[in-house]
Amino acid sequence: MADIDLKNLTDLYVSVWGEPDAERRRDTIRRLWSADAVHVLQPPQEMRQAAEGLGFDRLVLEARGHDALESRVTRAYEEFVAPGTFVFRSRGDADRLQDVVKFRWEMVPRTGGDPAGTGLEILLLGPDGRIVSDYQFIEG
Repeated sequence: MADIDLKNLTDLYVSVWGEPDAERRRDTIRRLWSADAVHVLQPPQEMRQAAEGLGFDRLVLEARGHDALESRVTRAYEEFVAPGTFVFRSRGDADRLQDVVKFRWEMVPRTGGDPAGTGLEILLLGPDGRIVSDYQFIEG
């Protein structure tokens, strides 16, 4: 397992979601995630409830591979960061157990104030230190 600095990893992870330059965002995605990595999102409660109302007992969203990850990250950037409304930041609580890393992040108004959203990230790292599996839980 590669020697990983948790603060650098989580800072880079969080920063890619707010990266305005498409080329830098693409390069960072390739540095962070392996080519066939998967990002699995447990959607917010209101989305899960809407899915249940349609007869789905489980709603999980998934992006696999660099192109899908780039689409996912770009969409989040365009919705939350590009308009100048929010920024993402790590809560500074990263921890690691062998090849598993967990940390929390928050989305806060660019002008300051309480978080508008929070999440828990669970990352499974490959031997080269890049993300193989990324599980995102929206907590608030």
